[in-house]
Amino acid sequence: MGVDRVPLHLERPPFVANAGVGVHGVRSLHDVFRLPDLWQVHLYGYSADVTIGGRTHSVAPGWVSFVPAGVEVRFDYTGRSEHLFAHFRPEETGEPSTVPVVRDAGPAAAGLSELMRAAISASPGGSARTAAEVWTALWRIAQLPEPTTGGTRNTAVATATAYIEANLARPLSVPDVARAAGVSHNHLTRLFRAETGLPVVGWIRQRRMARARHLLTATTMSIPAVAASVGIHDLQAFNKACRRELGGSPRAVRAGA
Repeated sequence: MGVDRVPLHLERPPFVANAGVGVHGVRSLHDVFRLPDLWQVHLYGYSADVTIGGRTHSVAPGWVSFVPAGVEVRFDYTGRSEHLFAHFRPEETGEPSTVPVVRDAGPAAAGLSELMRAAISASPGGSARTAAEVWTALWRIAQLPEPTTGGTRNTAVATATAYIEANLARPLSVPDVARAAGVSHNHLTRLFRAETGLPVVGWIRQRRMARARHLLTATTMSIPAVAASVGIHDLQAFNKACRRELGGSPRAVRAGA
């Protein structure tokens, strides 16, 4: 392929064959895929080299990539790596949008993650809701503003928020997040307050409870499973967090959906 941008038809919802969470880099640090009839979109929660159509790109948490149908993609991981993905077939009607093959989603990464996870929870592939969630995510990616120079602050915060989003089920400390963002603990704290109005721990709490609300209202996952999915393994603590942040117990939040 050897190009940086590709045409993608978005006038109508795509057919989504599959959407899920890919966990790689455990048994092998390399994977190669080629889907003859389906496009691939990935939202990354890790740093790696991704080679699409013979051109290698470096990706980081919060970056997205498109792989057109029939194009080979190779992933070179540095360890356990988790990304969100969808395999889809666009309906080729109307004028296509031109999208970057690989790009940093910046602050939009958190919202894209929510859309992708909603698509995953609405599986199996082929359902109208899955297609709608993926279609919305594709449009948001296509309409992302072009990157500007000198955006160190946004890049650090975007990388941190994407890392948080990808690791909500695990223990998260501010030093861990700062390390993933490539800045010091104190610097990240200042950047987070300036850009989001929240401390890092406040953002983590907000994102955990936003995902908990989604899982309680949009899925049939058990309440213990929802709690574990957002990194709160003590059910009493999860109950208190729901009452404080969501206005009711987990059962009440689910019943009010």
